[in-house]
Amino acid sequence: MSFAARWIRPLMAVSAAGFAAGAFAIRATMDGPIEQYAGAALSAAIVYTIVIFIRPLMSPLLAGSAAIVYCWFIEFAQLTPVPAAISERSSFARLLLGAQFDTIDVAWYPVGVVPLVAVHWFLRARIRSQADVAPVKPW
Repeated sequence: MSFAARWIRPLMAVSAAGFAAGAFAIRATMDGPIEQYAGAALSAAIVYTIVIFIRPLMSPLLAGSAAIVYCWFIEFAQLTPVPAAISERSSFARLLLGAQFDTIDVAWYPVGVVPLVAVHWFLRARIRSQADVAPVKPW
């Protein structure tokens, strides 16, 4: 198992925790549209890290698409009364499901995912190119 493959899941767990900490820090210190936009983008970034945690070998484009589609699914589910009813009973459920639909969030989810897809794609290409060039071992 390569170094990258061995560390991908711990790296995704740490990344998700970092994105969550960033979202909570922004929420605690700011108010208004920046809080809302950053929250949507960072929650989508967390979903991306979860997708990669579950399927470490998934292509960046497929993982990014899955993360965005999932976020949109949750957002559009808020057009029904189900997420709001569940969120009334649990603050944890409110963090996961939200309570009301917001068109702005739909636009901000890709903002949180696209940079991660780009970085993931770059790192994956770099690792593959280094693997293709095997070092010459001295006698």
